[in-house]
Amino acid sequence: MTLTDTSPATAVVSVGSVGSAGSAGLSFAHLADLALPFAPPVTGALDDAALLSAQRQVAQIRRRVDATAAALAAEIEHRSRRELGSGGLAQRLGARTPERLVQHLTGATSREASTMVRVGALLAPPAPEIPDERPWLVAVGAAVADGEMSLEAADAIRAGLGQADDVVSVESLVEAAELLIREASTLTVEKLAARARHLRLALDLDRVAEREEYLRSRRYLHLYPQADGMTRLSGLLDPESAAIVTATFDAVTSPRRGGPRFVDPTLAARAEQVIADDRTTEQLALDAFVELIRIGTAADATIVLGAKRPGIKLLVTDADLRARRGLGFIEGQTERVSIATIERHACTAGLLPIRFDDDGEVVNLGREHRFFSGRQGVGMAARDGGCQFGVCDRPPSWCEMHHIDHWQRDEGHTNIDRGILLCRHHHRLVHNNGWEVTRTHGQTSFIPPSDIDPHRTPVPARSKSAALARLLEPAGVRP
Repeated sequence: MTLTDTSPATAVVSVGSVGSAGSAGLSFAHLADLALPFAPPVTGALDDAALLSAQRQVAQIRRRVDATAAALAAEIEHRSRRELGSGGLAQRLGARTPERLVQHLTGATSREASTMVRVGALLAPPAPEIPDERPWLVAVGAAVADGEMSLEAADAIRAGLGQADDVVSVESLVEAAELLIREASTLTVEKLAARARHLRLALDLDRVAEREEYLRSRRYLHLYPQADGMTRLSGLLDPESAAIVTATFDAVTSPRRGGPRFVDPTLAARAEQVIADDRTTEQLALDAFVELIRIGTAADATIVLGAKRPGIKLLVTDADLRARRGLGFIEGQTERVSIATIERHACTAGLLPIRFDDDGEVVNLGREHRFFSGRQGVGMAARDGGCQFGVCDRPPSWCEMHHIDHWQRDEGHTNIDRGILLCRHHHRLVHNNGWEVTRTHGQTSFIPPSDIDPHRTPVPARSKSAALARLLEPAGVRP
């Protein structure tokens, strides 16, 4: 890698000349020198390792730049504070709000500018004479200042945890924030936001039903006739309604979107038919939606779609159910539901107990059966919460059950403790690209092939099961 080249064409981002072209890296040493001309780097000569390394470096640089931008935005907001009136910085320059001024200066969206201002406020140390009103966010601000956390992730934690009150103590929020900081590097911003909301609800269980009802109150469906004769659909679904619609949408479209392969010949044939259909995936979904409404309106007034109920799975810990106080989870949805909702579904659908241990409560089939059973699939779904590979977000309904020990070669057993859920893409990756899966003392790890990692360092799997996470929550974030 060359760091000393000062020619204008290569000083900003240069491809090094040490070794082969494939092993060359990128230098970002002069990226901030605005006196030099800029051009995006030439990346074709990079090998895979250098390419991925460069992407990681750019992400870290971006976090540092964003932290700087947030600090500047917060100072602009301070110099534009309301008590300064028309003498404030933003109004003197003709901007109605400091966020508008930041947006004009940076070319950011309104949302991005607001995020800069909010997170920037976490970076400045509080004045000694003014007590910090949100001490649980001090560590979050420090993570942003160190370039270890993005502005979006920090804002998700801030919004999800909310404020301390008579029920939720400052100490509890401090511990929850520290937990989220540790988990942030393994979660997308969306999942981190959901996790923050969950920890807040876990600290204030009496508001679970209140939030559930609030989300339900926001549901709507609008139809907008358009001038060209088409009609536009627009709406919002509360989590329970979304679970019903999503399950149906997935059943119709999953063969097109990398859904599970089927052993049953009838299901396999149906999947092939969907793949071969000349309609787009979106047209398939709409036609199925219209057909369901047509069937519903044509059915007997007391029976819609027969006796078959939509495939919604709700998960709850035994302790919460017995106490009738706590929260539950709808498979595939990030929001939590109240115990009252769990009990309502239990009245009509009953309960299937699943224990998170290896004592045989979920059926083990040994070597007499090659394929995992449906009940074992339910157990794995409750335990794994979806595809176990990396940060994959495919839900259980999109996953296939994989034998950790090859059934024929290694004489593996069709037991739930020797199986995991993988989406179709990652199932094929494991089988076809030399990955291995191990499980020791309940911890599953993926071992990459040597061409990806010469040391073959195990990569721990991380359960996406909200119910299992509920069982394992630290005492400090429990009510």
